[in-house]
Amino acid sequence: MWPPIINVMDAAARKAARSLLHDFGEVEQLQVSQKGPADFVSEADRRAEQILKFELGKARPDFSMLLEEEGFVGAETATDRWIVDPLDGTTNFLHGIPHFAISIAHIQNDQLEAGMVYDPTRDETFWATRGGGCFLNNTRLRVSARRSLNTAILATGIPFGNRSGKEEMLNAIVPVMDKTAGLRRFGAASLDLAYIAAGRFDAFWEIGLSPWDVAAGILMVREAGGLVSELNGRDDPLNGGTILAANSALFDSVGKMLREAINSGT
Repeated sequence: MWPPIINVMDAAARKAARSLLHDFGEVEQLQVSQKGPADFVSEADRRAEQILKFELGKARPDFSMLLEEEGFVGAETATDRWIVDPLDGTTNFLHGIPHFAISIAHIQNDQLEAGMVYDPTRDETFWATRGGGCFLNNTRLRVSARRSLNTAILATGIPFGNRSGKEEMLNAIVPVMDKTAGLRRFGAASLDLAYIAAGRFDAFWEIGLSPWDVAAGILMVREAGGLVSELNGRDDPLNGGTILAANSALFDSVGKMLREAINSGT
């Protein structure tokens, strides 16, 4: 028995996922526009967002919403808010790479209460509620127990096109490659955070993020026993634009390594 708020998210996500999977099968025929260099928005993205907007709005009409494409919808005074990314990993999707997700979070009075990340191609539902733990489908999740950098797998996202922060990220990659067991760049921040919660990755960092990229994942990592902050150590990863997530044993050492590498290049 999942909590009611997770059932609402799951029902909405699965309806949107059916549309996404249909379009994924015909990816070469999608009409694609460009918001900027290598930053695509597809008709599939828009359709999925409209489905989520309708289903979530029908289930909780008093909630406001922050949607990736449409922006803020609803009353500014609403105490409850959905934060929705209808297609995280759009570039993967448009290139036929089966690694993308739908991310939904519920915030009440500026506090993360529930989050879900649904991977349609693997039918994996990662979800968490504040104080209730984190789960993959029906299995309780915990972050990894690795304590040494040389056995850790880290994940990141590298700015592309003309986005800022590219130099800082490149400075950080060299020590990560030298001191860890590996570095992964999969292209969907919501799934990177879900994989931290599941113990598949040991740490994750990225810059240039928006709330819909990380809202659900922040809660999942914390509920799975991990730590999350901004990359500079401040405690507003939802709105700060950068994120560092890791298990508790590696959090400080990874953060120190990354900050020293980034600062050394400035």
